Amino acid sequence: MFRPLSIFIGTRYTRAKRRNRFVSFISMTSMIGLALGVLAMIVVLSVMNGFQREMSNRILGMVPHATIVGVKPIDDWRPVAEAAMKNPEVTAAVPFTEMEGMLSYKGSMQPIQISGVDPALEGEVSIVTRHIVQGRLEDLKPGEYGVVLGDITARRFRLGVGDKITLIVPEASTAPGGITPRLQRLNVVGIFKVGAELDGSMGLIHVADAAAMQRWAPNQVQSVRLAVKDLYAAPKVSADVAAGLGEGYRADDWTHTQGSLFSAMKMEKTMIGLLLLMIVAVAAFNIIATLIMVVNDKGADIAILRTIGATPRQIMAIFMVQGTVIGIVGTLIGGVLGVIAALNVSELVGWMERVSGQHIFSSDVYFVSNLPSELQGGDVALICTAGFVLSFLATLYPAYRAAKIQPAHALRYS
Repeated sequence: MFRPLSIFIGTRYTRAKRRNRFVSFISMTSMIGLALGVLAMIVVLSVMNGFQREMSNRILGMVPHATIVGVKPIDDWRPVAEAAMKNPEVTAAVPFTEMEGMLSYKGSMQPIQISGVDPALEGEVSIVTRHIVQGRLEDLKPGEYGVVLGDITARRFRLGVGDKITLIVPEASTAPGGITPRLQRLNVVGIFKVGAELDGSMGLIHVADAAAMQRWAPNQVQSVRLAVKDLYAAPKVSADVAAGLGEGYRADDWTHTQGSLFSAMKMEKTMIGLLLLMIVAVAAFNIIATLIMVVNDKGADIAILRTIGATPRQIMAIFMVQGTVIGIVGTLIGGVLGVIAALNVSELVGWMERVSGQHIFSSDVYFVSNLPSELQGGDVALICTAGFVLSFLATLYPAYRAAKIQPAHALRYS
């Protein structure tokens, strides 16, 4: 089969080992270094994707995707919910009231964000029903002032189902300070654990009890909570729904409360990706040293090729082919091993924990008890492309040097 001269000789130089084994060793180490760099990037970015997915599922599964807030308390939330459900991006709409206060128990206090919910409908917009570890969400009854607290809050106060705790909420008044505290005794009817910071900052009560604490009518609510198909479309979806309802309503969404967290996670992934890319760059540019040594070793061969008619362009292409082959093989090996490792890293960590008897990710310390991983094709394609490009760029200078070799000079000193 016919092959161009540059490809034929370049691939032969890649395979040849008999004349200079040290050059071949350097080529192999360059290939292995590139493969390890690509593997590390794929595994680390997949693990970061896994952590981001876990945090998204847990945090955004608890906080509202979006809310339609009334300027005044909403007397009947159902028409608002029906209007929201006409938007194809909205999957559920339920009543919701939110307020902030302080929990007090035996002299200890902590801030808390209280969400007034309808236990019968909350499962449509929240994952809390799947993470109740004590009691039941259905035990929130109107007028009984029950509360479901997070696991961190319960452990901090050493609370269990059946205990009582005091909620202090601010209330506007005509007093000189303008605000007076209002105390409400709550009964702990359940404890949830989603494995996120919300376990220590959120509590759930019945939406009718929240209305009573705000001195509203029992059927009044602060807002309507929406669940949407695409989380990142929540700002636009909620704004469209609020605009359709007219004056008296405004939109709010998760980006106002949790946006900074996910922006920080995205920036962290970008910075770590750039740092790991430096490892790939170092391995790729080892190809420069390899090819320079090959050029010095093959000086006589280059001179002979020039004397029989090879052009500088063909000489340059020979060494570009050799370096590119090293880069492609190293990147492909690293890509395949990285994909395999990323798909099995959770099982590998679990096996290490069983063998060593030590918990690397203890549920008492970390929000997640395993090492999550999510392999994304876009990351793999980007990493492999970066490896290919860096490998190709590393061939240019040595190939240029080879093309500038003068046949007479090379043969004279060979």
